[in-house]
Amino acid sequence: MQKFRSGTGTVIFCPLIMKFTFGEYNSNVEILEHTPQICRIFADLGLECENASFKPLFICDENTLPHAKNATGDLDVPVCQIKSGEENKNWETVQKILTAAHEAGLGRDGVFIAVGGGVIGDLCGFAASIYKRGCRYVLISTTLLGMVDASVGGKTGFDLFGIKNMIGTFYPAERVYMPVNTLSTLPKKEIKSGMAELIKTAILCGDDFVDDLIFKKEKLFNNDIETLKECIEKAVKYKGSVVESDPKEISGKRFLLNLGHTFAHALESASGLGSITHGEAVAWGIVRACELGKELGVTPFARAQKIGDMIISFGYECANPHPLAKDSKGLSNAMKSDKKNKSGKMTFVVPDTDSAKTVYLETENEKKTLEKILAIN
Repeated sequence: MQKFRSGTGTVIFCPLIMKFTFGEYNSNVEILEHTPQICRIFADLGLECENASFKPLFICDENTLPHAKNATGDLDVPVCQIKSGEENKNWETVQKILTAAHEAGLGRDGVFIAVGGGVIGDLCGFAASIYKRGCRYVLISTTLLGMVDASVGGKTGFDLFGIKNMIGTFYPAERVYMPVNTLSTLPKKEIKSGMAELIKTAILCGDDFVDDLIFKKEKLFNNDIETLKECIEKAVKYKGSVVESDPKEISGKRFLLNLGHTFAHALESASGLGSITHGEAVAWGIVRACELGKELGVTPFARAQKIGDMIISFGYECANPHPLAKDSKGLSNAMKSDKKNKSGKMTFVVPDTDSAKTVYLETENEKKTLEKILAIN
């Protein structure tokens, strides 16, 4: 056991391991206090740290390089440093990772060890999934957004043609480590970004989790580790159970995790990828999803009001049109290219009475409803 200090003094920190099976892949997720050391990671993979024939490659950016160095310690391990940010979530960065793996001499038994948030996890997971038709992949998640959402379930990929996650695979990490001490190094903007995905999960879980987040808002923003750990655990268990039941988003259960994301991805694309954090876009998108749900008779007025008030109270921009949206029609065009659309139908997830529901816009009246919500004249 490990000790740490929180707002209530020194307490015992008990690492928590959650085991999931996502289709053909087993994935263990561990919430712990500090960044794991490389020999610990190897042991978890059933490998020996000394005199190993396989080779690892650490992948990080300039922000997570200190965490990568903490993990590697005194061992001479190759590190590939990529540029941070959504604007660098592209094929060029994937190619840089693949080149680094090749030059380091990684075989198919090599291990990609990603250290970072959602962008790094998506890029490294994709690179691992195609390198020599798939090599081992470990993720050390260092952001709140990564811990509560992006690191669980194995969605990987990169942006193309100005469209979010246009190219990707399903490739869960064998081990996901969530060292909560890294959260204290994040700027408030990144904590806020992750909080939006936590809010999304709470809406899907039901009003009890929503009420819990509202009650604990100040502790969350004050980086109270006990509170963060508890909420991360709830989010991971919920998403993990959903993905286990629908690992490749076929039955529709996993699709509900896209609540607010059709609007969010359109906003990110229309405003210029990287100009707004994913979480801020998701928060805005959830409010728009509530408006769409009300118009379609799916979202009860009282629930939409409660969700909207909650998101505003957490400090998110909810104005419509969004100040960063250069063109409302650009939002509509981005939605038409969204990878979640099926058979030419625009697809959305909107809140219902106690969770969420998938809706398809088919009729002209429904499409006009969307234009109204997007403030398209």
